[in-house]
Amino acid sequence: MSLPLHGSNPAYVYEAFNLLKPHHVIDFSVNTNPFGPPSILKDAWQHLFNFVEDYPDPCGHQLVTLIAEQENLKESSILLGNGGAELISCMARLLSGKRVLIVQPTFSEYEKVCRMNDCDVAFIFLDETCELNASAIIQQLKNTDALFLCHPNNPTGIVYEQEELLKILEACEYYNCLFIIDEAFYDFAIEKTTLSSYLEESSHLVILRSLTKMYAIAGLRLGYVLAQPTVIEKLRRLKPYWSVNALALKAGELCLQDSSIVHRTQAFIAKEYKRLYEQLTNIGFMLSNSRVNFYLLRDPTLSKQDALMKWLLQKDIVPRHTYNFTRLEGDWLRLAIKREKENDLLLEALQEWRQT
Repeated sequence: MSLPLHGSNPAYVYEAFNLLKPHHVIDFSVNTNPFGPPSILKDAWQHLFNFVEDYPDPCGHQLVTLIAEQENLKESSILLGNGGAELISCMARLLSGKRVLIVQPTFSEYEKVCRMNDCDVAFIFLDETCELNASAIIQQLKNTDALFLCHPNNPTGIVYEQEELLKILEACEYYNCLFIIDEAFYDFAIEKTTLSSYLEESSHLVILRSLTKMYAIAGLRLGYVLAQPTVIEKLRRLKPYWSVNALALKAGELCLQDSSIVHRTQAFIAKEYKRLYEQLTNIGFMLSNSRVNFYLLRDPTLSKQDALMKWLLQKDIVPRHTYNFTRLEGDWLRLAIKREKENDLLLEALQEWRQT
C-alpha cells in the first residue's frame, strides 16, 4: 500500500485503500488552525493582488522587523523561508556529510533531507510515554554535529519540560553540537516552553518556526529561523534569492498584527482536547498527552490501525497514518483538532466503530 508521506492528500489516501473518494470529506490529517485564516487576511485579499506584478523583497524586511519585535531579537537573528520544509533543507545542506542525531518519533523530513545531503544519521528513541529523557540524549551527543528535536512533538503533540531542554542545550554547547528545535506548533500550546530567550547567548541553538500552522496559510508557505547572526548568514547563502513570494510576505505581516486569533485558538484547543480525551478514553481508545492541535489515537485491540483507518475513510473522515513515523509505523493514527461540529462527527464514527 503506497500512502502519501504527509497529511492533506485525501485523494491519494483513498486511492491507497482502493476506495472511491467521496465528494466531501473532513480532513483530520491537516493540522492547521481549525478556524482557518484570520479575517484580517480575508478582508485584504483583493488588495494583495497588487503585489503580484513586482518581485518580492528578498529579505522580507517588514516581516522580519515584526518578528524581531515580537521575539525581542535583532533582525540579523531571523531568516525567512518558503515554509519550514525549505529551512529544514537548508539546515541539512549546512550539515552535509556530518553526523546528525534525530529524536524519534518525529517529522520524517529531517531524516529525508539529511540523507540526501550524505549526513551520517542516527536516532534516539523516546520510550512508550514519549516523554523527553535528557540524560539518554546527552549520552549520545559526543562526536555529534547536530541534534534535531521537534517540540512540541509531531506526531504526539507532547510539550517537554524546560529543565530537560536546558540540560540538552548545555550539553550541546559542551560537545560543540547544534541544537535544532523545530517549534512549528509551539504557539498552539497555552503553556509555552521555548528556549528562544537563550538565542543571544548560545551559538549552538537554532529554532525553526512556522506561520502556516497557526494562521492556516499552508498554501502560501512561510516560516522562519531564529539563531545567532553567524548561523543565519550561513543559512542565507544556501537559500534561493526570492524563495518567499510577495503574497506570503504580506500575508505574514497581516497575520502577526492579529494576536487575538492566537489566544482564541489556544483556549479552544485546550478545551476541545480535554473533551475529546475524556469521551474517547471512556470508550476504550488510547490518546497521546497532547497540548497542541493534534493527537495520536489508538484502538488497543488492534496492532495496526489499518482497519480503523479504512472505517473512518468510509465515514468521510480522513486520518493521518503513522507508517512513516519511526517506531509508530501504523500502530497509531494522528488526528487534528477541528471545530466542535466536525469533532462531534468523529466522535460519532468512533462510537459506532466500538459498537460493531
